[in-house]
Amino acid sequence: MSSSQNWRTDPQVAPGGYFDDLASHGLDLLIYFLGEIREVTGISLNQQGLYDAKDAVSACWLHQGGVTGTGVWNFGIEAMDRVEIFGNKGKIIFSVFEESPLILCNEKGELEISIDHPGHVQLPHVENIKKHLFESGYVHPSLGKTATHTSWVMDQILGQING
Repeated sequence: MSSSQNWRTDPQVAPGGYFDDLASHGLDLLIYFLGEIREVTGISLNQQGLYDAKDAVSACWLHQGGVTGTGVWNFGIEAMDRVEIFGNKGKIIFSVFEESPLILCNEKGELEISIDHPGHVQLPHVENIKKHLFESGYVHPSLGKTATHTSWVMDQILGQING
């Protein structure tokens, strides 16, 4: 990341720096896939000194179903956007932001699946809001409750709140 000043580097606006802006998307996706997080802890600091906000964050957590997770975000180094989910029969590898294939690995081998990003990143969200409002029985996968939970997780990682 650049050392240029913006809202993400101002600790009065974003104490967690770029983490405050970007981490919610990946964490929200993991919570959607694996269930709510019931325990979480983290370490965050300004490691590189490029700006005043925190730039290095690491965390570990426990989902309600017993799945454990760890994450490392370091915004002072060259970016690597990679998520790996390991299971007893294989693993899934994907990126949250990069246009890279999803990779499924198991005893049969490796399968790459390319999923194009939408032309307008918010379009699927807006379409789901429309369905939620106008189609009986449809529930948007990302509501205020899920956003609040992800925000709690991030605050726990950054040490912003207790409990």
